[in-house]
Amino acid sequence: MSIANQQVKGHAFLQGLYDDAYFPDHVVDRGRRILLDLCERIEAEKPSDLAALYVLTEVATQAFNALEAEFEAAGSEIETVAREEIAEDFWTVATAYGFEDADVENLIAAREW
Repeated sequence: MSIANQQVKGHAFLQGLYDDAYFPDHVVDRGRRILLDLCERIEAEKPSDLAALYVLTEVATQAFNALEAEFEAAGSEIETVAREEIAEDFWTVATAYGFEDADVENLIAAREW
């Protein structure tokens, strides 16, 4: 499935991590894919309210939890800069799909990073 939302299509997900050599691109690519998969699920499932959106973002957050081990294996980690960048992109996704009232902490409530 390709993403229809033009705001999301034009967004450079996790750009701050790509710009920092501490974060290996091949792992950041996987994080970017998680966010794009989230967008695809939102477009396919069309959550009708915040509760339904949070169900989808929980799955994506858990995927980032699993990705932490790959960051560590590559000599990196999801630390403060990465946490902020990831959270900001979750917020970007939520607002791009009309969920301006989403709470960023609820979007990533399942995080272990």
